[in-house]
Amino acid sequence: MRILVTGAAGFLGSHLCDRLLAEGHTVVGMDNFITGSPDNIAHLAGNERFTFYRHDVSNYIFVPAKVDAVMHFASPASPNPKSPYGYFNLPIQTMKAGALGTHNTLGVAKAHGAKFLLASTSEIYGDPTVHPQTEDYPGNVDTIGTRAVYDEAKRFAEALTMAYHRYHNIDTRIVRIFNTYGPRMDLEDGRALPNFLKQALLGQPLTIYGRGDQTRSFCYVDDLIDGIVRLLYSDEHLPVNIGNALEMTILEFAQAINRITGNQAGETFLADERSARDPQRRQPDITRAKTILGWEPKVDLDEGIKRTIPYFKEKLGL
Repeated sequence: MRILVTGAAGFLGSHLCDRLLAEGHTVVGMDNFITGSPDNIAHLAGNERFTFYRHDVSNYIFVPAKVDAVMHFASPASPNPKSPYGYFNLPIQTMKAGALGTHNTLGVAKAHGAKFLLASTSEIYGDPTVHPQTEDYPGNVDTIGTRAVYDEAKRFAEALTMAYHRYHNIDTRIVRIFNTYGPRMDLEDGRALPNFLKQALLGQPLTIYGRGDQTRSFCYVDDLIDGIVRLLYSDEHLPVNIGNALEMTILEFAQAINRITGNQAGETFLADERSARDPQRRQPDITRAKTILGWEPKVDLDEGIKRTIPYFKEKLGL
């Protein structure tokens, strides 16, 4: 297939491009570099099956020649309020990527009669009251909170995708992505893994906000991309959770990072408003992915962290 990937220079988008090219597809990458990095796709320069366009998806999209699939991954995603590249500091751009960007990419799929896959998120569940989260759980989202620009953008994107599927008969798919890690993550992303791994490699105590009893699940990027590609190849139109179902507390996760890296500095606890606004529990029910896609994660935490460490060391100059 000839596949348009938006957000191609991002953490997930660049890995997706690699996987699609490895499977013999032709990829048209698109990114405006507002949060993505040219470094993430530099290794694809000269690949005759990869073409790149620098473009903002919130503007009209024209793709010369036919495409067979559109995979919309363009959006700021970092929850770090101190990062100039996170959605807290790019609120309008985030909502435009989810709303206008989804509208424009669906328009490309409609014009070309192509498949469409939307990268949605576990954030659509908000601070869930049901554990683990199944795809039919409608969520518990604060529509005017500080995280709403990302959460609501993705919720709107899902609704618009299903509208195009039902009204225009577009062949759509929706993946709800849970916490993912691996090489090419932004070290200033603000999520637990880059924060902890960076501190551990520098021999610093790991900073935990609150008591560390919030829970998360962590999926290695290769596993996630495998699930997404399987979804693209499937006939499933309803949302599918892709993530690791192994739930652990942030404190347990920090202790695991220190053990794997050999960091002796331990952990430090800080009272911070971040712990109050963070979802307290996050764990996917992946029954649908197992049943429909035959997918479940294969890379355990120890192995995934070991695969990620060299990239972090390189970025830290270690």
